Amino acid sequence: MEWLLVGLGLVILLLAGDALVKGAVNLSLRVGIPALIVSLTIVAFGTSAPELLISVKAGLEGVPGLALGNVVGSNTANILMVLGIPALMATMHTSECDSRKTYLQMLAASVLFIGLAFTGEFNVITGLILLAALFAMLTIAFLDARAHRSAEKAAIAATEEEEVEGADPDMPWWQILVFLALGLVGLPLGADLLVDNASIIARRYGISDTVIGLTLVAVGTSLPELATTVMAALRRQADVALGNVIGSNMFNLLAIIGIAGLVAPIPVDREFLTFDLWVMLGASILLVPFVFLGRDITRIWGVILTALYVGYVVIVLS
Repeated sequence: MEWLLVGLGLVILLLAGDALVKGAVNLSLRVGIPALIVSLTIVAFGTSAPELLISVKAGLEGVPGLALGNVVGSNTANILMVLGIPALMATMHTSECDSRKTYLQMLAASVLFIGLAFTGEFNVITGLILLAALFAMLTIAFLDARAHRSAEKAAIAATEEEEVEGADPDMPWWQILVFLALGLVGLPLGADLLVDNASIIARRYGISDTVIGLTLVAVGTSLPELATTVMAALRRQADVALGNVIGSNMFNLLAIIGIAGLVAPIPVDREFLTFDLWVMLGASILLVPFVFLGRDITRIWGVILTALYVGYVVIVLS
């Protein structure tokens, strides 16, 4: 029964997160907030809402390993699994997109996160540091996007603004409010079901909360990114696929643990410091050939990345 409730909690989280994004995006556009700002903030935060609620709930419930494992495991899964599986279906032509700046920001966020982890605990001070870094990166992204729009690419930027995730210019007010209500009610409900029952499973099978967070919860919360990346690969939109992973990883590190650390202290287990954080950083460095050397993520790379992730999960579970 606990496995079913974990699955139910995950499904509720994903559906509620999607509903919240749709409601918030359309509400923001209706009240006159520019689509550029909506895409950089509301959409990004909304799609990370399931991970955020899980981490906050886990911290308050006294299972911090689940909170930290969710973020670290999701980042590792985002690179190895979320990029590996779509590459098995179709080559992703990452050589055609320029993601060097955002990739370096993701690496900087990873190094900052690991450095703060060695203080032994994510708390109010480290949380504020992570959120300050997030604000700086969002500011840079906003300034870059605004400059890009004004530099003889107004038509492209206008098209991108019309395609903000979840935007529907014809959505009625009652539907916007329903989406918001479903998101605000569903997210804490799903988080409660998932965290409580994942903890029961961990205790029953003698598995640590950290392992559950690094595997079951991390894979589950990475499913939206996987679905987005699969569609982007099939449509030959490598920039969308790579940008989705890089952006998600930055928000996981800076926003989720930053906010969760303000709510409740999150101690860092020794296993993270000796293994999992370095696997996450190593997976991030694996993107160097695709970002800087003009390599495409071919099917062979898809096999390698997927195999590395399977191997990592086997090691964690053992």
